[in-house]
Amino acid sequence: MGRSLSYHGLSLWHATADDAWTPRAALPGDTDADVAIVGAGYTGLWTAYYLLEADPHLRVVVLEAETAGFGASGRNGGWCSALFPAGLAKVAAQPGSSRAAALAQHAAMRATVDEVLRVAEAEGIDARARKGGTVVLARTPAQLRAARAEVAAARAWGRDESDLRLLDAQAARDRLAARDVLGATFTDDCAALHPARLVRGLARAVERRGGTIHERTRVTALEPHRVRTDLGTVRADVVVRATEGYTPGLAGERRTMAPVYSLVVATAPLPGETWERIGLRDRETFSDHRHLIVYGQRTADDRLVFGGRGAPYHFGSRTRPGFDRVPRVFARLRAAATEMLPALAGAEWTHAWGGVLGIPRDWCASVGLDRATGLAWAGGYVGDGVGTSNLAGRTLRDLVLGRDSELTALPWVGHRSRRWEPEPLRWLGVNAGLRAMSVADLEERVTRRPSLVGRAMAPLVGGH
Repeated sequence: MGRSLSYHGLSLWHATADDAWTPRAALPGDTDADVAIVGAGYTGLWTAYYLLEADPHLRVVVLEAETAGFGASGRNGGWCSALFPAGLAKVAAQPGSSRAAALAQHAAMRATVDEVLRVAEAEGIDARARKGGTVVLARTPAQLRAARAEVAAARAWGRDESDLRLLDAQAARDRLAARDVLGATFTDDCAALHPARLVRGLARAVERRGGTIHERTRVTALEPHRVRTDLGTVRADVVVRATEGYTPGLAGERRTMAPVYSLVVATAPLPGETWERIGLRDRETFSDHRHLIVYGQRTADDRLVFGGRGAPYHFGSRTRPGFDRVPRVFARLRAAATEMLPALAGAEWTHAWGGVLGIPRDWCASVGLDRATGLAWAGGYVGDGVGTSNLAGRTLRDLVLGRDSELTALPWVGHRSRRWEPEPLRWLGVNAGLRAMSVADLEERVTRRPSLVGRAMAPLVGGH
């Protein structure tokens, strides 16, 4: 029981999930299943949920090294969005894809936001969700040009104002009264939510439907029709890898995904007069058009949550508990939030945490099933997993059950990203990319023009 108490301290979300975090039983030994799922985060739990909804007689076993929602699913920024890590042009250019296929992928992502909210309501999961959309501010001339270019590109793809629109300075400030606002882009396709409440509620929904979740069961290797753990072997017709940023810890998967940490800070609940000065009346999620990503939301209990990249990639794709606590990055995030929102001056910052996300070599998420081996996978969300994992779960349901559907025809199905380079090239490349994004932002502040560094890096980081 002592270990479970530490789960409360992993993040603001863990501390406020209204959950005892009592670990479920570990795997008791060798067993058989129809489907064995490795990872009790969003991907694994959505997959289990939809499989059991479709066929309640399936034997579905979920294996988790810690506890359901321990990783990124319980620690993220709480955006359930239609964002996909690869842009439309990149998706359309993939072998076997097309313009129409890329647009179908985008439409499926948009519909996914409402699907997550639908299931949460149907299952009685109080995820504290509000679909207020996303406002992405332009706060420099270069950022305003980027915002206009993004909307122009959306129109070229046939995406109208119901999908993405440009806000002038006043309309942008009406949503988020930040410093130096010149304009913004806005989409309705995002809900702010409490991620740990969602993932814990989803785990309970899986169990109600007959699924079995074994926690504190560390998987060491995935093999055709077999999962090896430290407590026994699970034999299954289908084995699903749903491990995202922790994938490199599996045998043979060291170069499949680069684990990169995203860090988050949060204030105490802010008084009403402070929110009157900030805005976010519809609990819009927010960001700006800088290169080094930041993201924020107003929580249901009126906290300001603000996160971003900036923590280093660690040699050998290592993941360790201490890597999600980087005081200098936390300090930079608090400073960036206060610079953006002067009303935060003097606010009490109560929580700081981090989580690991998974980046495939081509920055393109994928889902698939190798029928010859029974090995299935989903992931590579690059931080956009709250929504994308739901689409993955529904797609894996159809693949496992042998259904040909609109979901199984989407271009990310069966996509194989090439492996990351061996070390030290991986360490040099990933950290150089993270550093380049910071340089690009500085370049734009100085020159007031779009960054040449950012333009050069765009194809390497999921460019559009």
